[in-house]
Amino acid sequence: MDIQEYIESGILETYVLGAASEAETRELLYFKEKYPQVQIALQELESDMELIAEQMAVTPPPGTWGRIEASINELVTVPEYEPLRLKEPGSKNGYDFKTGNRDYIEVADVQSTHMTIHKSWKWVFAAVFVLGKIFLACAIYFYLENRQAQEQIQELKTELRQNHLR
Repeated sequence: MDIQEYIESGILETYVLGAASEAETRELLYFKEKYPQVQIALQELESDMELIAEQMAVTPPPGTWGRIEASINELVTVPEYEPLRLKEPGSKNGYDFKTGNRDYIEVADVQSTHMTIHKSWKWVFAAVFVLGKIFLACAIYFYLENRQAQEQIQELKTELRQNHLR
């Protein structure tokens, strides 16, 4: 194999652009170690690509870095939340359904197995329950349909085999 033909084949460009396959990459790295011409050509190509990238670069509008930095800072600074405080038995603090004070969640009795929730959540729970039943019914329906289709496919395969043997 002529090494100059290999260099001019376009494989170096494919490698530099990141589009070379695994086999092409292994082959190129082997030739790079074995032939100094390949290494020199690869270095020249990489520097040419850097120059092209620098010349084609578009300068961002002023203030872009500040907006990026502000966005990153917003993501990094997480507000601290106060821990959830439950109502102590006999305490006047807690969730007041009449005034809508949402600082605390009221737990009526430590011994009780029930918890009081806001009325709007009851509709959400009811909707989730109903949707769950609908999804369950759909899942069962499609399971049965799929099983029936599989049986029909098996019957057709058997019929085709019997027709083919005749």
